[in-house]
Amino acid sequence: MVAGILINILCTNIASALKLPFYFDCIGTIAAAITAGFLPGVLVGFFTNVFVYGINTYVLGANDDMTLYYSVVSVLIAIVAATFAQKKYFKMVSAKMLIPIAGFVLLGGGLGSVITWGLFGNTMGEELASSMAGKIYLNFAHNAFVAQLLAGLIVDIPDKIISTILAFLIYKFYPKKFKPTRDRIDLAAIAKRGFSLSAKIILSVTLIFGLAATVVTIVSFQQFRKTLTDAEAEYAKDTAKYAASLIDGNMVDEYLRIRENADNYYIINKNLKLIWSSSDRIKYLYVYQFQEDGAHVVFDVDTEEVKAHDTGDVIPVDPSLKDYLEDMLAGREIPAVPSNDEYGWLICGYAPIYDYRGKCKAYVGVDVSMPNVGDVERTFTFKITTVLMGFFITVLTLSVYLAKRFIVSPVNSLAKIAGEFAYNDDEARKETLDSFKEVEIKTGDEIEHLYNALAKTTRDTVNYITESQHKNEAISTFQSGMISVMADLVESRDKSTGTHIKNTSRYVEIICDQLIKEGLYPDVVNKAYKDNVVASAPMHDIGKIKISDTILNKPGRFTDEEFAIMKTHSAEGAKIIASVKKTVESDVLKENYLGEAENMAHYHHEKWNGQGYPDGLKGEEIPLSARIMAVADVFDALVAERVYKPGMPFDKAMGIIKESAGEHFDPVIVKAFVDAEDKIRAVTAKIH
Repeated sequence: MVAGILINILCTNIASALKLPFYFDCIGTIAAAITAGFLPGVLVGFFTNVFVYGINTYVLGANDDMTLYYSVVSVLIAIVAATFAQKKYFKMVSAKMLIPIAGFVLLGGGLGSVITWGLFGNTMGEELASSMAGKIYLNFAHNAFVAQLLAGLIVDIPDKIISTILAFLIYKFYPKKFKPTRDRIDLAAIAKRGFSLSAKIILSVTLIFGLAATVVTIVSFQQFRKTLTDAEAEYAKDTAKYAASLIDGNMVDEYLRIRENADNYYIINKNLKLIWSSSDRIKYLYVYQFQEDGAHVVFDVDTEEVKAHDTGDVIPVDPSLKDYLEDMLAGREIPAVPSNDEYGWLICGYAPIYDYRGKCKAYVGVDVSMPNVGDVERTFTFKITTVLMGFFITVLTLSVYLAKRFIVSPVNSLAKIAGEFAYNDDEARKETLDSFKEVEIKTGDEIEHLYNALAKTTRDTVNYITESQHKNEAISTFQSGMISVMADLVESRDKSTGTHIKNTSRYVEIICDQLIKEGLYPDVVNKAYKDNVVASAPMHDIGKIKISDTILNKPGRFTDEEFAIMKTHSAEGAKIIASVKKTVESDVLKENYLGEAENMAHYHHEKWNGQGYPDGLKGEEIPLSARIMAVADVFDALVAERVYKPGMPFDKAMGIIKESAGEHFDPVIVKAFVDAEDKIRAVTAKIH
């Protein structure tokens, strides 16, 4: 994949430096796809665009983000290449290769031209195709988009033919011993057996990403339009205020009465004309006095499209001002008003003119034209859509690959072995055990734990069956239940969880003892409460069973995405315990032991000031047991040694707990914790 990205960048730069009429930007993408399959090809295509964007923007300072928007073309070319490679179209040079080449041309020249049109409008295309597009436009198409599309397709034909041949040569001369097994997507098999796990994953990722992308696009589009409109509205208002500052409010009635004979009439009219002509954005500029019978024209600037009204004319109030007419009659400020009628799409800003007594005598109106907004919005929509599409296809391909490698294939292997279980004689039982040894699943996650648990259970079962062929129904039911439990509740995978559970349980016990001793929270904390909380404390991190090993045991700080995933363990832990509660008939056990276990699992990362997670509870909204566990949990995390950090000195850790009282922690719990310092120190000493 690294080689593919470098080939793309190198060939593109060579073609540019030699001023060749080719792009050569997908040779590495096609080579990776036909050599190694869907995922490598897609990643090469996507990250080539990302890296080129990064180099141009952050290294060369070119501020060029265009390459990002063509990433969807690159990843689709990779998918086409991998699909036809799977069908053996690239086994040798033949006429069959023209079919994938045609696909590359349609994507590179066709879809690429559509994206160019979406970004730049009716241009003559990019540099390589612009000359041909101009000739097609003048002599044949007479439509800018069609000319651009045809030119893009024609120019792309030799480019994709040469690129495919070079990629094929790379594939042929690539050492066989280094060629990976291409990942396959067997669509026929999926269609035959219905929705497979892979198909469900594809559907799920597509629906989730599609929904998220739709929401993001809609919200972004609305915010973009609002920002654009607000900017124009502010400009209209500011221009109107400036024009209003040039007009003496004491003279408005005089202008209406004697018109051009009034002092400074021509000067003001000239100044308003200068303001109007100063910017193409200003379409109309006028001064009206609003009365019950309509708008009385004080000044109106002539335009090429619309002849100005004469001073003193009374015209109907524009319908867009209907909701603000009462305010204008009263001389109050009004916001900018959008208008979309025969005069076009306008943003109308109004500024009142006051006389020496502070009475509003008229309003300056400035209508700002927004004819280019549609083009800007189209470009914005294309940009966000193309980037999201490229990213989506890359994520989808990666999801399918990972799901197939680490979930689908191992589960199918286990299902195959499970379906072939046979215990009727010694030979069959031996074959069952041998099948487990041959599979040897090494995924490093819950699947591997499931495999080990199932293998161990199978061995134990085989041994047990060997000793006794006749089990009663109760034993059989118990055995099935054990297999299910061991499959679902895999042992903790966090390398630090074992000691962490013991330490936090001891700290929780010490805090509860101190609360009882000092009579704090006497209505809640007693011997029975303490026993329930201490007994359920080890389950506070049970939700980490849902977190992958890669994140759970990462030796360093989490990224934002990893931390977001890690934070889900609290809600997941509560779900696990809640599901257990449903199977328990004892109400006492549900409410006391399991109830506190659910509280601690769910809320031990909430903060006293409401800045925690997952629900942002604050103060005594947080269950008491969770507030106790929060102190114990953080303190142990501070003093305990981890693979990525040494343990913090006791006094420093205790200082952090004290400083966090009233912010992170319940001050009462911190007091009890600090008051029991000697006992806490004794536990910490055993850790080190």
